[in-house]
Amino acid sequence: MTSRLMPFALLALATAPMLAGCVSTVAKVATAPVRVAGKGVDMMTTSQSEADENRGRNLRKREERLGKLQREYDRHMRECNDGDSRSCLKARDDYTEIQQILPTVPAQRR
Repeated sequence: MTSRLMPFALLALATAPMLAGCVSTVAKVATAPVRVAGKGVDMMTTSQSEADENRGRNLRKREERLGKLQREYDRHMRECNDGDSRSCLKARDDYTEIQQILPTVPAQRR
């Protein structure tokens, strides 16, 4: 190498590690809008498995509520048959709520 190019070569070798960080930063800045948009879409959409999990969770809650209402209805009917007029009203309310929930629970699960 000639003596005139030697300082430039040393300067290039010395600054190469510093430039690698700049290239990395430039790449991150250039891809940032795509990454941000992707995260926004992920946050706004529900995957099929998440939707299935939510439907299953809601179905189990309705089934649990239906079971609890049925037990309360049975108890209130026994008390009503023993002459407790308040229990007759409660049994009627239980029955109404049961009739509202029943159509939302699949037949094989009842």
